Amino acid sequence: MTSESPPPESTDPAQAGPTCFRHPDRETYVRCTRCERPICPDCMRTASVGFHCVDCVAEGNRTVRQARTVFGGRLTQAPYATWTLLGLIAVCFLAQQVRPELTYDFGMLGLGLLPGDVLGGVLIGEWYRFLTSAFFHVGWWHLLFNGFALYVIGPNLERALGHARYVALWVLSAVSGSVLGFLATPYELSVGASGAIFGLFGAALVIGRRLGLDTKFLLGLVGLNLVITFVVSGISWTAHIGGLVGGVVLALVYAYLPRAGHGGATKRSRSRAGIHAALTGGYAALLLGLVVAGMSLYG
Repeated sequence: MTSESPPPESTDPAQAGPTCFRHPDRETYVRCTRCERPICPDCMRTASVGFHCVDCVAEGNRTVRQARTVFGGRLTQAPYATWTLLGLIAVCFLAQQVRPELTYDFGMLGLGLLPGDVLGGVLIGEWYRFLTSAFFHVGWWHLLFNGFALYVIGPNLERALGHARYVALWVLSAVSGSVLGFLATPYELSVGASGAIFGLFGAALVIGRRLGLDTKFLLGLVGLNLVITFVVSGISWTAHIGGLVGGVVLALVYAYLPRAGHGGATKRSRSRAGIHAALTGGYAALLLGLVVAGMSLYG
């Protein structure tokens, strides 16, 4: 009896099966129905007919126009910006309970003496106060009113405008209130998100009218709050009026401009985004110019 060893396996590449174009060590007999390159299970994406490779799927996604809101913003899955703002406001308020001096360190102030006879304010270079003042509050009622208003109005506006326009609206409305306070009452300390909230009120009115919605209730709410602003003592009217003006101006830009467009949908979307970005930047530049003018006046 004789024994024979099995013949050696062939190492000829010509006799080997096809391998995945992204993973050469994986043999596969499935090909992408678009580019016909062999693909392994990790590189397969189910298509209406057969499978596509990840490269073809990525290339196809680049040619698909992203869905937009009626005002040009990207569709939002959730109001992440509103939640983030609410979280920041809550964290800052809790920090105030531990360190009450934060109110004086970050509140809006043109120029004045703080506790300990320390000089502070925008006029000595503390420009951050224009925005940081919106995240601090005096007392629970102040916090709850602004927080509840942001929780109710913010998500709907964020869904209508998209994250970027909404954040720009909130920030510039808050800064608008601070700028008016700097110009009209430079020696008074103020804190609170009221300027931003009134900006959201104004924007909601404009956008509601643009969409043909009934805004009578909102108009009455804004009117009532304006009355309270001037009747109740201790309320910063400059923050409310400045924020309201800022919100209305920016909402008019986002809701009505440009009036008409030519070309494809993608071209119109880019044109509108460019116009909105330019005018938003222009409004921010206007606020900066007012601050510079105020500094020359009071400095």
